Amino acid sequence: MSNKNLPSKSMKFRAKITMTGAFLLLFTGVAANFFNISVIKNKEYQTMANDQHFGSIPISAHRGSIYDSKGTALAKSATVYKVFLDPKQYRLDMENLQKRIDKRQEDIKNGTYQPKVQTTTDAEGNEITQIDEEPLPQSVENFRIEAIALLSEKLGITSEKIEKAMAAKNQYSVLQEQVEKPVADEVLAFFNQYNLICLNVEEDTKRYYPQNELAASVIGFTASDGYGLYGVESYYNDYLAGTDGRTISAKDSNGNELPYRYSKTYPAQNGNDLYLTLDMEIQYILEKYLEEMSTEFMTKNRSCAILMNAKTGAIYGMAQYPSYDLNNPYDVVDTKVLEELKTLNDEDYSRRQGESREQQWRNKCITEVYEPGSVFKVITSAAAFEENLIDIVNDRFYCSGSIHLDGMEEPVKCHEVGGHGSQKYHEALTKSCNPAFMEIGARLGDEKFLYYYDAFGLRDPLGIDLPAESGGIQKTLGNLTNVDLALSSIGQCETITPLQMITAYCAAINGGYLLKPYVVERVVDEDGNVVMKNERTVTRQVISEETSAIMRDALYKVTTGAGGGNVTIKGYAIGGKSGTSERLSRKEKKEDEEYGASYCCFAPADDPEVILLVLADQPDKDNNGGRYYGSQVAVPTARNILTEVLPYLGISPEYTDEELAELDIKVPLLEGSVTEARATLEGLGAEAVVIGDGATVVAQSPVTGSSIAKGGMVYLYTDPSHTIDYTDVPDLIGLSPQVANDSIVYKDLNYVATGASIHRDDAFVTGQSIQPGEKVAKGTTIILEFGVVSGGD
Repeated sequence: MSNKNLPSKSMKFRAKITMTGAFLLLFTGVAANFFNISVIKNKEYQTMANDQHFGSIPISAHRGSIYDSKGTALAKSATVYKVFLDPKQYRLDMENLQKRIDKRQEDIKNGTYQPKVQTTTDAEGNEITQIDEEPLPQSVENFRIEAIALLSEKLGITSEKIEKAMAAKNQYSVLQEQVEKPVADEVLAFFNQYNLICLNVEEDTKRYYPQNELAASVIGFTASDGYGLYGVESYYNDYLAGTDGRTISAKDSNGNELPYRYSKTYPAQNGNDLYLTLDMEIQYILEKYLEEMSTEFMTKNRSCAILMNAKTGAIYGMAQYPSYDLNNPYDVVDTKVLEELKTLNDEDYSRRQGESREQQWRNKCITEVYEPGSVFKVITSAAAFEENLIDIVNDRFYCSGSIHLDGMEEPVKCHEVGGHGSQKYHEALTKSCNPAFMEIGARLGDEKFLYYYDAFGLRDPLGIDLPAESGGIQKTLGNLTNVDLALSSIGQCETITPLQMITAYCAAINGGYLLKPYVVERVVDEDGNVVMKNERTVTRQVISEETSAIMRDALYKVTTGAGGGNVTIKGYAIGGKSGTSERLSRKEKKEDEEYGASYCCFAPADDPEVILLVLADQPDKDNNGGRYYGSQVAVPTARNILTEVLPYLGISPEYTDEELAELDIKVPLLEGSVTEARATLEGLGAEAVVIGDGATVVAQSPVTGSSIAKGGMVYLYTDPSHTIDYTDVPDLIGLSPQVANDSIVYKDLNYVATGASIHRDDAFVTGQSIQPGEKVAKGTTIILEFGVVSGGD
């Protein structure tokens, strides 16, 4: 062979260099990939490897319960079950089932089939023969059809979902979650009767709410995955949820799970319980009277109420109407929306349904803003007194009925179109005079007004332990015009939440302390240990104790002055201020006029224990006789609430001498001697009207436990065969106390008075418990509600 055909040394050298370079590049690539897998993506590949070698089944933690302040259950987690199918095991079960069916048919054909025979003896000694035959379906296909039908009906799922699970290649296909025990037992029994192990259940939890719609906006609800949505369910989700457990099991090389000795269980850690500051009895009272108010005045944009401890900031009750059922939160509750939905196409239906659901889930007390109106004059007053800008003795404020502000085309009117003339501060507050408070706002000026606006917590969220709290909307220094300042002084320029209004008002009357409101008192673990506790938290002191005392006295005088008598409750001194605000922020057209009717009050007036805010957002003034003022709508509702709440909270009445002399009488059981019954009634200050000639009382009207006014009449029947005497109920609306009393006596009836004092010259009947014209037994008690013509709004 010729040497010239052999590679030269230079060629060999180049070849070595090329091969070395190629191997070096290949080695570098392998090394880099190895480093990437083993170091950089170690956790990712380790997880993938674990997924191949280990199976994992979660164990749900029991979500903590929610209770009110007295221990009433508001939210509980019940044990339910997750029903799942093992598709691989299903196919094995079907193969084995087919073999068992085939063998029986073969044995029957060959005459070798011998079912087990059991003989037992009954209580009387008789022998009973029973054939113990292994149950089998006619065919595998028959079983399949029956299984799909049963699962579809009992679990509420489609047959397609079941067939897809049966054909799946994994070992775990969930058919349905949150299945009640009777249903889970029934579907398991169907499979177990044929000794099939492909269908199984896992213990799970389901959230339910024993009080249904009560306090729904505060409690909130959970999603299908158990995560808290809205309310304390959301805000305290981390406390309530607990930590899920897990069972880890090994798999063989084919991906099949190994026996349980190769598994390890990490138990779930259950969630903590919440104890709210809310009292369900108080919450019920709030919701009951909100519904009455909203229905009577046809409130368009929902109503709400808050009852708070004036010294700590603890919320005793927070309600809105309409509410919704926490057990069925996706059901739309607004009847008008339900009617509207019937007329919409699919796209508009979904959009409108979603909007309505979102609105009913929102807590109006903390998420929606409104113009507070004249209730805000309390804040303007407190700021001015703190700055020594009002001389309560000598200052006078003049009102001509309107005031013209530079920059406005039309003057700002007072509700008293003829004007209030010259008046002192207490008169201006009682009459809720707009020009007077615009003057007070001007005395404060932009800087001081906005300083107190912020100090009273009206711009930023207050930090209540509920989600989605909104802040107030107000201009900043440099952007506030003279018109803005004037309108802000009477509560018509800013918008705030109801929670901000009651909390600021509370600071004005509790010594000046702005409190952080809260709805959860404590969080407790399953062993009873307190893991978190909320207590009184003072954000800041806004005004002095002296200024606060001035405001308490001024607001008490409002309730006892002209117009304030509509909140009178015998034995209780109450301070308060109503408001009727034009809802400018919701005004779409110039001719639209919608109002917010509100009232904020506190008791006892000299040392407040509780404070209450009631708001009817947009009462339908066109369809309820033009009644939309706070004094007409919200004040009577607040009175009804406090009438029940104050005694319930153990706040004892302190009667004046006048009230003691006029206390209503509780009618006792009077059966027995007529002489003794008459003496008993006379001792109570009531009169006895005896019907019949007998010496013994056999019946009475009104019945035992009824209340009547001092000087009222009780009818005593002495004839065992007596018949009740009836009378017609007169129309008493609009009558003065004296004329109403005369009409009641003339018709042989009794009454008890609520509302304004019957000793006021301007008091008149605004409502009666029994409708005119009804026939009732003589002596029946009619509850008369008295009111006075509002001197303010």
